[in-house]
Amino acid sequence: MRILFLALLLLSSFLGFSQEPKADKPKKSLLQTEEEKAKELTKKAPITSYRIITIEKDTTYVDTSLTIKDEYEYNYLRKDIFGLVPFANEGHTYTTLDFGLNKSSALPEFGFKAKHFNFQDKNQINYYSVATPLTELYFKTVMEQGQSVDALIAVNTSERFNISLSFKGLRSKGKYINQLTSNGNFRLTSSYNTLNKRYFAKFHFTGQDLLAGENGGVIDIENFESKESDFRDRLRLSVYLSDASSFLKGKRMFLDHYFRINSNDSQNNLYLTHQATLENKFYEYNQATVLTTFGQEKFSRFGQSYNPAINDQTKYKAGYNKLGIQYENKTLGKLNFFVDDLNYNYNYGKVIITSTGAIPSRIKQNLTSIGGQYDYNKDKIKGNILVSKSISTQTFSTIEANLKYEINPKNQVSFEYQNLSKLPDNNYILHQSSYATYNWFNNFKNEKINSATINTKTQWIDAQVQLSSLKDYLYFKDNSLYDSIQSVAPAQYDKTINYISFKANKEIKYWKLALDNTILYQKTTQDDPILNVPEIVTRNTLYFSNYFYKKALYLQAGVTFNYFTSYYANAYNPVLSEFFVQNSKKIGDFSNFDFFINGRIRQTRIFVKAEHFNSAFASKNNFYAAPDYPYRDFIVRFGLVWNFFQ
Repeated sequence: MRILFLALLLLSSFLGFSQEPKADKPKKSLLQTEEEKAKELTKKAPITSYRIITIEKDTTYVDTSLTIKDEYEYNYLRKDIFGLVPFANEGHTYTTLDFGLNKSSALPEFGFKAKHFNFQDKNQINYYSVATPLTELYFKTVMEQGQSVDALIAVNTSERFNISLSFKGLRSKGKYINQLTSNGNFRLTSSYNTLNKRYFAKFHFTGQDLLAGENGGVIDIENFESKESDFRDRLRLSVYLSDASSFLKGKRMFLDHYFRINSNDSQNNLYLTHQATLENKFYEYNQATVLTTFGQEKFSRFGQSYNPAINDQTKYKAGYNKLGIQYENKTLGKLNFFVDDLNYNYNYGKVIITSTGAIPSRIKQNLTSIGGQYDYNKDKIKGNILVSKSISTQTFSTIEANLKYEINPKNQVSFEYQNLSKLPDNNYILHQSSYATYNWFNNFKNEKINSATINTKTQWIDAQVQLSSLKDYLYFKDNSLYDSIQSVAPAQYDKTINYISFKANKEIKYWKLALDNTILYQKTTQDDPILNVPEIVTRNTLYFSNYFYKKALYLQAGVTFNYFTSYYANAYNPVLSEFFVQNSKKIGDFSNFDFFINGRIRQTRIFVKAEHFNSAFASKNNFYAAPDYPYRDFIVRFGLVWNFFQ
């Protein structure tokens, strides 16, 4: 990890110093006048020459400004995590407060979703087009003995070919017993188009591995909550597992390309489109000691075991192809007809014989569907509709529609609709383990998901309303008979669950002060408590911002308040790396205050934060990320994001 990070730094330096030599100039003062800054900027490529492009061809530009949005996105996931609660150690997993953040597709997924928050999917990879070599360095301190870094370099050898290399690395020991995290995400991307612009291609390769110590949570919750001085050192708190770990590893190659059949670009064009993915994943749960010792008592946290040591391994190999033909009319839009195929092998390599029957070694399927997509993007209207249906033995279907209308640059409204008949994820159907009750082979129905979302972004307020209806909802059920023994298995709810949410954001500015407010309201209607969500989630930030030293330094300082109402949050199971439904322990209803000071000098943004500082003088520790898993204590962390334009 360190060698690769150093290699990226050396490559960045090499590219920076390999430019044409320039005549010596007098050293410039850091405190440039506005006129000097303007003259310097005219000699550089405009910021619009540094583009970030998604697989859906949405384009943004490299932004080196400092706003409250940058404060929210300065975290391990590099995005705004409103609606997520991180576990105590950096890079472990997150409790999802906002159910609307869950996105689904009709095709079955690998499973083990708690490990996938930082496992970057193909639609999360960015591609670049830059006028000169671009480097971005991210650094942030962690909880104990380690660091978090993310380094990127993007280079265009010509206007038509780009290549980028990036690596995100994390190591953090954590404050509790057996809580080490050690993660790595390597990404290589490239984009290319021919001189006549008939052929365009995007390619990426990712290699990702995520290792986490799994302590199973705190046993003596009373000792944690008591605030006794003996337990301020969190290593003194007893945990369920002292030598267990989970490990997710994956490699992926992805290609998206298309070719214009007609030789000249005209009012009407015809394209051949193709998208291909080859992916391998491997998940392992390892536990050297099955029995947990607490005082004079010894017990197995996950019940009876076939072996004295646990080493559960799940392998997955998948190939995906999507082939289409697209007609484009510059006035009417684009119409694409396609056929796609997913061929995968979800494998354990052995058959297990139980008292209820045989547990097979694998799921091997070939899933094929046909469909069409229409895209329109003209003037102030942008939209698309996609319809697909299976033509293989397994039935599944997708209907998706998106429409966005821009009234003016400050006001826009959008609508999203999704109707899915979704195949169950693989670990709901098949799972093998050395723990007796964690073996199953099921035949569940497809989940039926209907969801509609309306978004408005205006000069007065941003708001979102979501309505969802879920039928045959799949979840992990708590079958535990005792608090000390955790027994979890998949289940299907054959009744309908209705979900509604309203989210709003408004920033109020006065003088050099600003108050940024985000609030989420959620409600479910269901006959049984299956989908549990906090009714209210809120984040409020009061901050001051101003320029100093003749505008060489831009400073931001403020306090953020986070809160969610008490509810029966899903509990975490480390064997499955999944969250399961429970209705015995509530979490929430605690205040979380963060104090921050951020600054920007040219393209460098510096961040300092005192996280959860109010816990230092609270009368009781009642803060949890999940049942049995305490939230983070007061800690001061700092770091930076640094952009280089060579």
